[in-house]
Parts: sequence; C-alpha cells; structure tokens
Amino acid sequence: MVQSLNTRVEWTTDATAFTGLTDYGKIMVGDNGFEFYNNRDVNKFIQIPWQEVDLVIASIFFKGKWIPRFALKTKKNGIFTFSSRKSGKTIKVISAYVPSERIVRSLSFFEVIKRAFMKKERRN
Repeated sequence: MVQSLNTRVEWTTDATAFTGLTDYGKIMVGDNGFEFYNNRDVNKFIQIPWQEVDLVIASIFFKGKWIPRFALKTKKNGIFTFSSRKSGKTIKVISAYVPSERIVRSLSFFEVIKRAFMKKERRN
C-alpha cells in the first residue's frame, strides 16, 4: 500500500488522469500535496508535493462556466493532466496552496492557431 503525502485531506473526488492511457481513480487534495490513486491498480498513483507544482493550467469554456480538465506543471517531471466532474471546485481547493499568479488559463483553439500563423510570419 502507498503512503499518502497528506496528513489532512481537504477534497476528494472521482477523476480521470490522462497519462498515455486513461486512468480512472480518485483525486485527493490535502495539506502537503496533490494525489491521484487509480481505482484498479494500487501501483498506479501520482503524488505531487506543493513545493514541486510550478503552474496549474485550466481549460476554461463558456466564460468560466465549464472547466473540463486541468493540468499541473511540475518543476522537474513535466505536465500531468486530469479531469473530474467538479474541476472548478478542485482548482478552488488547490488555490489555497498554490499562489493565484501560478493558476493560469490555457490557450483556446483559436489562440493556438493565431500563434502558429504569427510565428510563421516572423520566420519569413
């Protein structure tokens, strides 16, 4: 069994982790870090201490009414993407541990296309 990072858990919800293949499990947000545990395989888990979180990136649609997924960018290990039914509430609980300037909105589809064209124009 895996030892939890947290001594006190503030929020637990069902979630999906997008790690190559889709993993279903539970997200636990607590005083020492962010944790994801797979429902089927106890050896598949993600534990991220708050000191390791660099950015929280949220995909926001309909002016903040719907947040389908969010990602945690770590300082050393890359980006971990998650989804839950209550992603907004999860991000709100995370905001107690991560400074608000480190919680950002991801680019929209059109912003990505616009950047690609701008970059192409600069090269020519």
